[in-house]
Amino acid sequence: MEVSKVVVFQVDNEQYAVPVENVISIEKMSSPTVIPQMPDYMVGVVRIRGELVPVLDTMKILYRRPYVETEKTRLIVVVTEDISVALIVDDAKEIIDISPESIKQVNMLAYRQTSYFIGVASLPERLITLIDPNQLFESLEGAKTIKEHMQNHQ
Repeated sequence: MEVSKVVVFQVDNEQYAVPVENVISIEKMSSPTVIPQMPDYMVGVVRIRGELVPVLDTMKILYRRPYVETEKTRLIVVVTEDISVALIVDDAKEIIDISPESIKQVNMLAYRQTSYFIGVASLPERLITLIDPNQLFESLEGAKTIKEHMQNHQ
């Protein structure tokens, strides 16, 4: 397995990363248009490059509490198998290379119960939890509702 390029971001005080090939863009936070009857972690939709994209509150998904917008708040637009989604993150840090040797499989129960955590990159000064955006979106309760809504409104 070769070196993986990932986009590192921060949610709360933790660092996470998604594979760079899943990332379409990193955008400044903009006010999403709220859509009624959607799951509580979906704060609305934004138009990015002409496409309507659902905006997901990563803080709510990971920590069950709403995000707090700051100057550094960003949207990381990722593509999953079916749909593009924008993840609200506290800060989009950087793009780095992670070697396979630095990725550890974590056997803690919380990680085993969370299908979208694909490992932890153990780097000299920090740990970065790697997230599979496909698994993340598919694991969300109500993902199907969001997909159907977006297909009907493109």
